[in-house]
Amino acid sequence: MAAERDVRARLRRAGQEHLLRFCAELAPGPRAALLAELRALEPGALREHCRRAAAACARPPGPEPGLEARLRPLPPERVGSASRCDPETRRLWEQEGFHQIALSKVAVLLLAGGQGTRLGVTYPKGMYQVGLPSQKTLYQLQAERIQRVQQLAGERHGTQCTVPWYIMTSEFTLEPTAKFFKEHSFFQLDPDNVIMFEQRMLPAVTFDGRAILEQKDKVAMAPDGNGGLYSALSDHQILEDMERRGVEFVHVYCVDNILVRLADPVFIGFCVLRGADCGAKVVEKASPEEPVGVVCQLDGVPRVVEYSEISPETAQLRGPDGSLLYSLGNICNHFFTRGFLQMVVSDFEPLLKPHVAVKKVPYVDEEGNLVKPLKPNGIKMEKFVFDVFQFAKNFVAFEVPREEEFSPLKNAASAARDTPDSARRALLLQHYRWALRAGARFLDACGARLPELRSLPSAGEPPAICEISPLVSYSGEGLEVYLQGREFQSPLILDETRARALQP
Repeated sequence: MAAERDVRARLRRAGQEHLLRFCAELAPGPRAALLAELRALEPGALREHCRRAAAACARPPGPEPGLEARLRPLPPERVGSASRCDPETRRLWEQEGFHQIALSKVAVLLLAGGQGTRLGVTYPKGMYQVGLPSQKTLYQLQAERIQRVQQLAGERHGTQCTVPWYIMTSEFTLEPTAKFFKEHSFFQLDPDNVIMFEQRMLPAVTFDGRAILEQKDKVAMAPDGNGGLYSALSDHQILEDMERRGVEFVHVYCVDNILVRLADPVFIGFCVLRGADCGAKVVEKASPEEPVGVVCQLDGVPRVVEYSEISPETAQLRGPDGSLLYSLGNICNHFFTRGFLQMVVSDFEPLLKPHVAVKKVPYVDEEGNLVKPLKPNGIKMEKFVFDVFQFAKNFVAFEVPREEEFSPLKNAASAARDTPDSARRALLLQHYRWALRAGARFLDACGARLPELRSLPSAGEPPAICEISPLVSYSGEGLEVYLQGREFQSPLILDETRARALQP
């Protein structure tokens, strides 16, 4: 009873005593679990969290008044391009990136704390199969890209190098992710170099500022957004671990991009040679209306401004060359120096402002009945990983071709975009283009040569199915030795075994 009195007093100070309204009817085990969960919530922080959530939700929707007058495109000298640079410059970027990887100074950090709610699954999104012939999951594709980039860097520089893989999970994704990796032997990576850690959870809040009970014995909690990275780095001494390993540069990315290039040497090299402490990969917006955040300047500092904060008129503005003025679409793919991350954790993390996400949150009503709402009834407060751009001393953006590097998996098959089908097609189209460039020719079922369609609509299927293992090629390199001058019937699955059989 002493524990309950203490928790009740703490909740009273926070204005959230209603969270104990079913405590008396709980069995000893569930009661103890609830009290332990509530004891971990600091009263002042809980009160302020609920107040800020209700206040933020009460603000009128739409762009912040006067925001657009403070917007400017990112200066051209702060933007590089993987496709519009000359070949020698690109070679120098790639060479520098491989050099840093070979020195084991590069790590990758995966943001994998979100639930696959929109995708319609109950397990972490990285475990999803989009329907590739190999049946590989997102996690496996990413693990194999790490292996391949390590191999390429080691071969170039005659070293044994390591790209540590840090994976930020949440209460929802840590256990199934850890189990999945163990069941698959960490996809042949050294388990000591796969470091999982958990981000913080925050209570979901009603529109009038009351924390929500999800069950009689459990508060409705949600991850604190991908911007929760910075407090999680501190909570789990991740930066100290990086320092022990000699890591200086960190590539941070989101789990759902099937085309993501982990530790991309070109991106790493570009950022290092520019002396950047913070960088972002971007793609050119497909249209003014595309719902992606824009990397630009706000009040003279780099920011990501959400598409909902920009009016249609501003979104359609064009520069002298006819291109969109605000064209740099954010794809959650970032470069940080370890020193910059240390500065964010020690000095700037408390300055990050949470963003409001209005969601349907299951809850128990006053009679203790479980209710699954049909419309949004609660607020989840999230921080965004890119909100630290404003603190960078030398920020750069790096534009990459969408068809080569960005196809997110966000929605169930019934949606219009960013579905399992669109992700699968994007990868197979990429591999088809790689195979053609390497000199492969494809035949139909009757043995007739198929037309070579190098330019394909993103929504169409490739004329032939070709899947190339990341263990064989990271970004299309080295395929000529297996494919040049050869004819294949669809499907062509170029894994390590097939590649060895094709090698002259």
